[in-house]
Amino acid sequence: MVNEGATLVTDLWIKNGHIEKIANDIQPKENCREINAGGLCLLPGIIDDQVHFREPGLTHKATIATEARAAVAGGVTSFMEMPNTKPPALTQDLLEQKFDIAAATSVANYSFMMGVSNDNADEVLRTNDKKKDVAAIKIFMGSSTGNMLVDNYITLTKIFSESELLIATHCEDERIIKANKEKYPDPTDASFHPLIRDVEACFESSFAAVQLAKKHDTRLHVFHISTAKELQLFSNMLPLSEKRITAEVCVHHLHFTADDYARLGNLIKCNPAIKAPENKAALWEGLLDDRLDIIATDHAPHTWEEKQQPYIEAPAGLPLVQHSLLLMLKYVKEGKLSLEKVVEKMCHAPATCFQLKDRGYIREGYHADLVLVEMDTLTTVTKENILYKCGWSPLENEVFPATVRYTLVNGEVVYEDGKINDSVRGQRLRFDR
Repeated sequence: MVNEGATLVTDLWIKNGHIEKIANDIQPKENCREINAGGLCLLPGIIDDQVHFREPGLTHKATIATEARAAVAGGVTSFMEMPNTKPPALTQDLLEQKFDIAAATSVANYSFMMGVSNDNADEVLRTNDKKKDVAAIKIFMGSSTGNMLVDNYITLTKIFSESELLIATHCEDERIIKANKEKYPDPTDASFHPLIRDVEACFESSFAAVQLAKKHDTRLHVFHISTAKELQLFSNMLPLSEKRITAEVCVHHLHFTADDYARLGNLIKCNPAIKAPENKAALWEGLLDDRLDIIATDHAPHTWEEKQQPYIEAPAGLPLVQHSLLLMLKYVKEGKLSLEKVVEKMCHAPATCFQLKDRGYIREGYHADLVLVEMDTLTTVTKENILYKCGWSPLENEVFPATVRYTLVNGEVVYEDGKINDSVRGQRLRFDR
């Protein structure tokens, strides 16, 4: 069992969806299934704080049901989904409709973020009454899929000063991006993407968000940091539970660099862009010294056909939720970080950061969201075992040195050796706020 910085051999008993007891030599109870996990590693279920599951409206790319199945196959037991669907979740009614879809179809636990536009501040602030039931407020301080750019300073000031929920931001400065597009009027391929959506665009927008948060003492979480320069905005001087400003890094920014556009092209086109190698090196440093708090995916599927379009037309985003844990375990095997650090950044930190109730740790009384991993059995990513509705992955043909064997959601085995139990339904995440 790998949990809270320690690794030990133990037994674990689950009852009524919760962890009943952690101790040595627990004897099997009557009418109880026993999983012999000798030789496996037991981790808390992965919590992905940033995914795009596309439903409603963009279901040709993905649905909550399909991507939740992919999630549990990768050991992800809980997800927080973004508001830039079609229609975008800009009203309380539209937000609740997404919760209803998940309740009916998701095999993983779920929450959704309330979306912000330039003119819905009053509606957004109604979420204050639901702060125990909604993950966060999401602000696109830069345009991305769904065209939800918020650049009205009055709106931003009102929400930053009055929100009682964590505010999560996508940070890219639109004016800088526009100027860069004029510099490169005829980009021919995806290698231009980090030149157009460059380091300065990310830094200036993240800097503005941090300044707003400091001015209003807002609880701010900046998504998908992609540059070395942005790291100066974040601190490791306080424990995570005391930080007011936190940051996330995504697995693709830890894995790919701009050198990979030659091989993968639009398949790794995403916002913010994957950038030059020195940024990847700095992100690893920031992750290991705790300036970066959470590892997530920004899972954002598009169809293969959409990605085959010319660079300008091809949408930004890549599907990753099925393979994020395996990708990090690859780096564990390579000695880049410890298994305990993976658990800290993918399980404990999201729970602490978002104040999740009774999840993210292996503790008695907590929900039994768990994953069992075999660390010495290879997994090869193939079209046949990719579960995303889009049917492709930028990690196709990658061989990972570990395998997800079992995933448990609220004590129920939802994934077991390649098979998904589609009768399981996840729960709505609740927050201690």
